[in-house]
Amino acid sequence: MNTAAFSTFHTIALIGKYQSREIAESLRVLATFLRQRGIQVLLEEDTATEVGASDYAVAGYDAIGVRADLAVVLGGDGTMLHAARQLAKFNVPLVGINQGRLGFMTDIALGTMIESITALLDGKFSREKRFLLTAEVLRDGEPAFETLALNDVVVNKGDIGRMIELEVKVDGVLIHVLRADGLIVATPTGSTAYALSANGPILHPSVPGIAIVPLCPHALTNRPITVSDSSTIDIALLPPHDAAIHFDGQTRFDARAGDVVRMVRSRHHITLMHPPGYSYFAMLREKLHWSSTPRH
Repeated sequence: MNTAAFSTFHTIALIGKYQSREIAESLRVLATFLRQRGIQVLLEEDTATEVGASDYAVAGYDAIGVRADLAVVLGGDGTMLHAARQLAKFNVPLVGINQGRLGFMTDIALGTMIESITALLDGKFSREKRFLLTAEVLRDGEPAFETLALNDVVVNKGDIGRMIELEVKVDGVLIHVLRADGLIVATPTGSTAYALSANGPILHPSVPGIAIVPLCPHALTNRPITVSDSSTIDIALLPPHDAAIHFDGQTRFDARAGDVVRMVRSRHHITLMHPPGYSYFAMLREKLHWSSTPRH
């Protein structure tokens, strides 16, 4: 990723985690700072309701997508995931200020917020593109549900206490019939999320791949596999089992036996803005404690 010169950001949208007093105060501070720089500030409408900042322009995601040059997300990765899916079709760049616990995508510390945003306004940031999945649930061959996922699509046993059976195909070719608690299909962005805890591979964001990771498979030889991001992945829920399908851990669809989840790389992508000195590997070392001093 190379640092490049950016045109001036004339309109910046602020999106915050709801029901957080710390975020509300930080939003007010940031909004005031941006106004002092001569930048128009838009508050996302649900954020504005929580913050109570009536003296700022309020906009829904569609209006933000049309009007904003940049969206600043204050919160954790969950807040970023939601905002990214809403804004992906508008190609609005996003920058994340971390108030969560891990923050794989929100890589600016709350304490350095003004310093980092100043660097951004001065053009001292780098851009990184991340792809999403378009996920569609087919029932009797007809579309029953469709959405985007930036992290992952998870098919699991839902509320039942037994394994489910899934037929997994890539580009129409059978990989396996899986008996397991479920299956994760993850983008490189999502490879450090739920898939990682299921022993899936970490995919660098530049890798054009999709990870398919079984959840507690009955046969221990069912291992994670990474396929091309140009693949079409079909997961068929075999009778008699129903299942739950989760998209980025935020949207749920209750599937019936016989339903098929079809996933392809979306034509949309998101652009993340990173501060000077950002390193993906340094982020992994910090978040996953790879360089922690051994305990004696």
